[in-house]
Amino acid sequence: MAEGSSQEPKKPMTDEERLALCQKMDQELDDFINSMERTRYTDGWSEDKWEEEMDKHPFFMKTLPENGEMSALAEGLAKLKYDPEENTALELATNYKEDGNFNFRHKNYRLAILGYTEGIKVKCDDAETNAFLYNNRAAAQYHLKNYRSALADSERALSFKPDHAKARLRAAKCAFEIANYEKCLEHCNKLLEDNPSDTEATELVTKTKKKIVIQARDKRKQEKLEHVKRQQKDEVVKAILERGIRIANCDEEDDLDLSKLEPSMPGAHDNMVHLENGKLQWPVLLFYPEHLLTDFIVDCPEDVPLETQLAKVFPAPWDTQNQYGTDKINVYSEGYNKLPHIIDISMDLGDILKMKYFEVKGGTPSFVVVPRGSQVEKRFLSGYFS
Repeated sequence: MAEGSSQEPKKPMTDEERLALCQKMDQELDDFINSMERTRYTDGWSEDKWEEEMDKHPFFMKTLPENGEMSALAEGLAKLKYDPEENTALELATNYKEDGNFNFRHKNYRLAILGYTEGIKVKCDDAETNAFLYNNRAAAQYHLKNYRSALADSERALSFKPDHAKARLRAAKCAFEIANYEKCLEHCNKLLEDNPSDTEATELVTKTKKKIVIQARDKRKQEKLEHVKRQQKDEVVKAILERGIRIANCDEEDDLDLSKLEPSMPGAHDNMVHLENGKLQWPVLLFYPEHLLTDFIVDCPEDVPLETQLAKVFPAPWDTQNQYGTDKINVYSEGYNKLPHIIDISMDLGDILKMKYFEVKGGTPSFVVVPRGSQVEKRFLSGYFS
């Protein structure tokens, strides 16, 4: 004791005092759990709050209260159950396992995981205790549908206790849930080696083999579908090259691939140019600079006049002055020479795309639409020739 201190050294607890403290501990825990039931959150504890909540109880308290003092019960409980000087590593691991089991029985699986994790951190040298800690944590993870974590814990349990049937069955179930069917069969076969009449393992093997057959069938279908898509895409590229359509950033024929044909507009990736009955079907973008609006038209056939597509758009709901119509507008495109070129909308879309200066950018033929002879048209053109 330091000189001048009047505090008497604490005496070791007697068995009678330990027993009395255990009884108080049980009552405190019951009262705590009951209070939790009465004040339970509507949506449960959030991921960033559950440890904070548990830290309020002396069972899991890691820091002193703000006033720096603990009640006699809390201090005694902490020493009795969690003080490394009062407990062996095995006792500590066992105590944490019991805490985890208590919360597991009450379906507080996240708190159970906390208890088992603390027990694992002790690193006691008892293989069976470690096996049960990992297996129990796996069970809690399984209930939360954290199947990968549950599988990892189950296999760690098996590393301590290879004949742990519950851990192996859970490992098999987790492997099944994450579609790791080979690993599932591996664990099931080991179970059946020790117990050929294990009905759960037998049923799981049957289910798994059916899944493997379905998985193989789906893989073949997907590969066939991807092969068909590749063929179709190759045919699209071939058709574009045959027609002599200029695609931006493709100086040579070998430069053209499907990445250059994907629409750059958000949400338009499913509307790529494609072939239908031997005809190219294009997405088309119309831009109205006066109103800063656009129209995105999908599946415009190459053998149909652009005027026909425009007729489907007009009259537009935003055109309150009735300035837009196929007989009232001029349509321009910016060529690869960076100059605007007026478009004859009576031409088929395919013929427009084959014009000398036309260039398809972002996989989408784009056109600027302005009222003919308007100030909007003059401002648009002055941007190029000023």
